[in-house]
Amino acid sequence: MSFVVTPPAAVSVPVVGLKERFPVHRIYCVGRNYEEHAKEMGFTGREPPFFFLKPADAIVVVDAGSTGSIPYPSLTKNLHHEIELVVAIGTGGKNIKAADAHKHIYGYAVGLDMTRRDLQNEMKKAGRPWCIGKAYDHSAPIGPITPVAQAGDVNNAELYVQVDGKDRQRSNVSKLIWNIAETIEHLSAAWELQPGDLIYTGTPEGVAAVVSGDTMVGGVAGLGTLTVKVS
Repeated sequence: MSFVVTPPAAVSVPVVGLKERFPVHRIYCVGRNYEEHAKEMGFTGREPPFFFLKPADAIVVVDAGSTGSIPYPSLTKNLHHEIELVVAIGTGGKNIKAADAHKHIYGYAVGLDMTRRDLQNEMKKAGRPWCIGKAYDHSAPIGPITPVAQAGDVNNAELYVQVDGKDRQRSNVSKLIWNIAETIEHLSAAWELQPGDLIYTGTPEGVAAVVSGDTMVGGVAGLGTLTVKVS
């Protein structure tokens, strides 16, 4: 098969303990999925889950023990960090029940949903899509994927991010408004999930701005750490 332009290289993430890599299909993100974060964004209560997407090539892979780098993005003066547990889908499906969701999970990773907050807020006020605030280049740093069998009790894992050694976000996955299984149930009712999909499950309270030169160190218990410097 020939193409009129050169096809882009496949986006993939390393897997702990394996030479084979995890190919990325789509990136789904869950909005306002921790109560305290919802409050700091001006919302309260357990609203129905909602989702937005990032392109696969927003991924910035950071190998274990390494420091990744992302450029400070254009157009914004308010770049925010959002630490997240990432779920990697290994078996696709549609209308997956929460009780069966675990059968579809390949593994987990630590991720950052970087956000041009000022641009996102402008779009909210105008009733327009958030893409310019969320789905831009280099907006989805991620560490290696840990297979389920090695990941421990992810549903009760602590997650955190520090900026230049100071705590910014610290919470527990157990505080998700919609837990991992429920998220997969709702998500698969709207889209047919595919092997290679990533789900950024939401961020806790404490989101705040970073500037060029800042180093973020985030982690989820049992999954290692993710270190990213803003250049």
